[in-house]
Parts: sequence; C-alpha cells; structure tokens
Amino acid sequence: MGAFIEAIDLRKTYHVGKIDVPALRGISFSVQKGEFVTVVGPSGSGKSSLFYLLGGLTRADSGKVILDGDDIAALTDAERTRMRKHKIGFVFQKFNLLPTLDARSNIGIAQEISGNGRSDPAFFLRITDLLGLSKRLHHRPSELSGGEQQRVALARALINKPAVVLADEPTGNLDTENSNTVLKMLRQSNQELGQTVLMITHNPEAAKYGDRIIHMRDGQIVNPEEDPQWVP
Repeated sequence: MGAFIEAIDLRKTYHVGKIDVPALRGISFSVQKGEFVTVVGPSGSGKSSLFYLLGGLTRADSGKVILDGDDIAALTDAERTRMRKHKIGFVFQKFNLLPTLDARSNIGIAQEISGNGRSDPAFFLRITDLLGLSKRLHHRPSELSGGEQQRVALARALINKPAVVLADEPTGNLDTENSNTVLKMLRQSNQELGQTVLMITHNPEAAKYGDRIIHMRDGQIVNPEEDPQWVP
C-alpha cells in the first residue's frame, strides 16, 4: 500500500532582512493511511514549518508534499482550499476560536465552511460528549477555560471526519488532565474513524500516544540518539 502522506526532500528558508534562516533542510518521510505519527524536536527544529507545508498553508522552496495521491504544490489555490476543507482537520496550539460565537457555533462553522451543514447531529453529540463539552456548548470562548477552548478546537477539527488530522502542539497550553483528554480523543479518532494523525509536540509523554516518533533537529530528521534534548 502506498503512503497516504509523503514528504519528499522538503526545503524551506525564511528571509529576515538580509539574513537567510533555513527552516527545513531536505526532509523526507512517509505516513501510511490510519497511522498516528508524532514529530518531536526542540524549538527552532522546523516542526511548525513542516506542519504548514503538510497542510498546504504555505509552499516549500523545493521538494514535494503528496497527500492522498495529490501533489499539493501542483494544485491551484482553489483546489488547495477545497482539499483543506474536506480532507484535513487542523488543531493549533492557539485555539483560534471566534470570540462572538458560542462553542456549538464555533464547532458548527467548520461544517458550514465545508458545505456539510449539520448533516450528522448524532456524531456532533458524540464528539462533544466524549470531549466533555455537552454542558458548555452555549458558552463563548471568554467563558471557557483554556482546556475547554482547546477541546472545542479539537471538536471543530474532527467534526467533518477528515482523512488527516494535523495537530501542532495541541497540548502546549494545557494542564495534565486536559492534555490527556485531548490526546485520548486524538487516539480514539485515529483508531475508530481510521483517521491519519500527525502531531507535532515537544512533550515526550504526548509523543508516546503515536505509533511512531519522528525526531527533528535543525531542520532535519535525526536518529533519537542524535537528539540530546529528547528524554525517552
């Protein structure tokens, strides 16, 4: 079976004034359909740059990202937007909730953007119940704790049953209890819905939720023993 996600010699350099800052220096790896992969590494290792390239949110200087057979760079802007709507669920460290909408509407807006409407109310109730949000759906973000806001953001990412979930430090701002809730839900969606999950984290405990760990350092993939900041 071919890879569901394939990164091929990805390179990305940011230009800050007259200085070139290499973020990715030839990253190559593949992820199988239904696999849960975690990417770990210290700050500045290129994890977030990789996340934005895999999600089609920015372009690589060179190399390719193949997602479900499609070369993301070869897609038009409209095709890339459509792919993100229908195939990818994003979870960011910053919750990115709309402050004027309650939790229910913040989740439901993902369905509206994708064109699904509220086509599966049973699944909506199941997701919000599993995330402990059933009694908080009519509260706005300012009335929710950080953990509740992240759980709303996770529900929003999962509600359309995307083929791929990309999570960038989803537990970075959470306490242990809320971190465990988010991680268990990611694992459950991976196992029960067959979703492919790629999670970026600097937390060794969170990384253990995946089937496989990819270590990054200085914009490259390294062996675990080459990563002195990694605590197994």
